[in-house]
Order: sequence, then structure tokens, then C-alpha cells
Amino acid sequence: MLLKSCSSLSTKVTWKMNPQELVEKHKLLECIQCGMCTGSCPVAKKANLNIRRYMREVSASGRLTIHPPNELWSCTTCSTCGIRCPKDLNPYEFLIDIRSMAVEEGQIAPTLRDALESIFKNGNPWGRIRGKRTEWSQDLKVKHVSQGAEVLYYVGCTLAYDPRIQNVAKSLAACFEKAQLNFGVLGEEENCCGSEVYGMGEKGLFDFLVEENMKVFNKYGVKQVVTNCPHGFNVFKNRYNQTSFEAQHHSQLLAKLIDENRLNPSKELNKKVIYHDPCYLGKQNNIYDEPRKVIETIKGITLLEFDRSRSRSLCCEGGGGRMWVDIPGPRLAEIRVKEAVEVGAEILAVACPFCMLTMEDAVKTTGNEGKIQIMDIAELLALAL
Repeated sequence: MLLKSCSSLSTKVTWKMNPQELVEKHKLLECIQCGMCTGSCPVAKKANLNIRRYMREVSASGRLTIHPPNELWSCTTCSTCGIRCPKDLNPYEFLIDIRSMAVEEGQIAPTLRDALESIFKNGNPWGRIRGKRTEWSQDLKVKHVSQGAEVLYYVGCTLAYDPRIQNVAKSLAACFEKAQLNFGVLGEEENCCGSEVYGMGEKGLFDFLVEENMKVFNKYGVKQVVTNCPHGFNVFKNRYNQTSFEAQHHSQLLAKLIDENRLNPSKELNKKVIYHDPCYLGKQNNIYDEPRKVIETIKGITLLEFDRSRSRSLCCEGGGGRMWVDIPGPRLAEIRVKEAVEVGAEILAVACPFCMLTMEDAVKTTGNEGKIQIMDIAELLALAL
């Protein structure tokens, strides 16, 4: 089976644990069974996901159970459970280790399996060939990072391949060019960052991707990396265990370029904009102000706020492999779109490709086409330059 072959790619794989090892790794004996994790989980009711019960099964009875698919794969790894835990535990990390068991046993949805196989074979989860990775830049003059670039623009799989999201990459490149930023890309040498691979529990494939990506980064002496995707930003910053390069999210770099007066938006947009905080940018990395700074710099914009914003932001359900598996029930992105329409927003601004895809789909399923538009902050800024 391919997934097992992926796990054999690296000798560093240590995920296959017995109950006692899981108890120690995740400090399960410190859990006070308050239920805060389950109570705060945005998909708990929808999917009958009770992470507290899962942890207790292992710590109290020593049982390792692979729970029903709609429960196990419903977690979006948004990290809300970890933020709310009074003992500073990270229940979602425990769940990822349980997913590793499911992957090894082949108990995984075909759509997830196909995404992992595509990453292994083609370097992306979307089933596209590597030669199409530069499609987004065909009409642009974007140089390769080897041509003396100071900053590597790591485009990422979704931005490189999805027709709608490609415009975000083009917009960000336009902003960089306007700021005279010396940036370059990896082109067809770019690989999947591995964030969702880790979230799906395929630790062997994840380690393989880290090794391959670091080889390429080191080959070109990469010191600074910027990515549109909070998932890519987070995995580079927090899971690669490296100090050779600095990772930035595009909201951080755009805000810096604005502060340095290298970007001065002159056009008025005159729109009511509401910003959605992505989980991997806000909850996991405490980046809240920079995206808002980018939006507020644009003349004529009125920035609105969701009632649930910043660390209380509602997950879009795009993370943790959820882009490739559907869990029955109301979608959180639909709730988000309805809330935005109710407060009178004309544009729902995002800073994550997964948020954009889930929100755009929600606009259609809630019947709000023509009432609200989904745009990345880079697209908004590019329009105003």
C-alpha cells in the first residue's frame, strides 16, 4: 500500500506508539476532564467528536481506538482546543497521532488517500502534474530564486494550481513588483510544504517532504521565505525545526512594505470589508494586526469585525485534510458568510487559500451570490495600487 511505503521513506518516523507512550507524549494524566476541549471544538456537535473521551480512553483504560471516520477526520486542527485548555495541552496533536494509526491500517477515505498519493508522486495534493506548477505566472515576469533573489516567494500548491486562487498569487507578485522587492520563485522545483500531510497523520511522508524541501532551500541559499498560505507559513516556522531561513506570511511582509513607504495605495475602493482570521495565522501564530493594517491602508474602506474574531474566530473547516474529505452537516463557512452579509459587508477578506475556497463555496450554497465577494488581502491591495 502506498501510504505504508510513504511511511518507510524516513527513518525518523516515531509516531507508532503504545498507549503509555501516548500518555507521556501528550501529558494525558494532566488532563482534568473539564471538557473545555470538546465544548470549544467548532465541529464537535456536527461530527460527534469528543476529544476528551478519546484522551480518557487511552489514559484511564489503556485502549487505542480508531474511531468512526466522520469523528476522526472531522478535526480541522484549528487548535481551539489547545487555546482553551486550562492545562495547556494540545488535544488536536493527540488526535493527529491517532490518525497516524488509521493511515497505517488503511482506514482512510479514498479522497484523502488520493491526495496523499498525489503529493508523493507529483508534489501536490490536487492531482496535477509538476509541469503545470508555473501556470499562474505564464503572463508575468517572475524570476527563479537562483537569479539573485533575496526573498523566496513560496507559492504553494493551492495557489499554483487552483484557477481562482492563482489570481491571489498574481496579485501578490504585482504588489512585490510595485514595492521593488527582490523576490524569486522555485518554479517546477517547488514541492508541497507538508502541512496537511502532517495534519492527516502521514508522518513518514511529512519527514520526506521536509528533507526534500530543505535540500532545495539549501541548494539556493534561501534565507527568507514568504508564503500566502498560513498553513505553509506555520509548518515552515514551527514544524521544520530549522534556523537557516525565516518564514513570513504575506500579510506580515505587505504590512512591512507599507511601513517602509514602499507600498502606497492611491486608489479608493469605497467598500465595507470584513476580515476573517485564519486559524493557522491567528490562533496558532498570533498574527492579527498585520492583515488589518493592509486593509485599513486602502482609502475608502470601512473595516468591519465579526463578533467572533481574532482568537475567537470561527474555523472555515479547511485545515487538517478537510479539503479532501466531506463531513455531513452544516458548514462553518456558511455560518461565516451569513454573518458577514448580516452586518452589511460587501467584501469578506481572507488571508488563506483554504478560507477562500470554503467561503466562496459557502456564498453559493447560502444563496448569497451577488451580495458579497470573497477576496484575499493581496487582491484588495493590488486593486488599490
